[in-house]
Amino acid sequence: MKRLTPRGLFWLKGLLHLSFLSPIIYLVVMVLTDNAGGDPVQYIIHYTGMGAINALVVTLLISPIAKRFKQGLLLQTRRLVGLYVFAYASLHIAAFISLDLLFAWGFLFEEIIKRPYILVGAACFIIASLLALTSFQALKRKMGKGWQSLHNWVYVMALLAPIHFYWSVKSEIIEPSIYIGVFALLLWYRRKAIKQWIFKSK
Repeated sequence: MKRLTPRGLFWLKGLLHLSFLSPIIYLVVMVLTDNAGGDPVQYIIHYTGMGAINALVVTLLISPIAKRFKQGLLLQTRRLVGLYVFAYASLHIAAFISLDLLFAWGFLFEEIIKRPYILVGAACFIIASLLALTSFQALKRKMGKGWQSLHNWVYVMALLAPIHFYWSVKSEIIEPSIYIGVFALLLWYRRKAIKQWIFKSK
């Protein structure tokens, strides 16, 4: 495999933008043309949630692929894809709060108590938000070693996200079970780094 060049990286980033923006455009078209199923609200919530979890899978795949094929420049796409995890997660939680709960904040706390998967999802969103806010180079330099420690929390998000998905479905568990397996493999690949992070945190 040929080494990725700066020019190739530019076009790859463009392709990634297209890949993550196209589903959002598709969603808008589906909703506006009344093709979002019998329950458009749940369709939007599920669709954006899947966008977030798929973007997270891609984020975690970048490092193994870069190392396996010795494509160092590929690592420069992690921030871009990570920001799309945050973007889709933001759309997901915004749709839930605005379209499903109609901004009934008191009801939100009741839902969290009754449905723990919402709490798990909220934890994922908080992690995604912190990683997105600290993804800029200036903050990375300012935070020093603490930056990497914070961004290792992506491992926690990779653990919680498929659990949130699994708990949120009512009957069909095959798809979330597949995602649990995929994330388990991605975390197993990073087992040494995760162990080092855990022991350093103690």
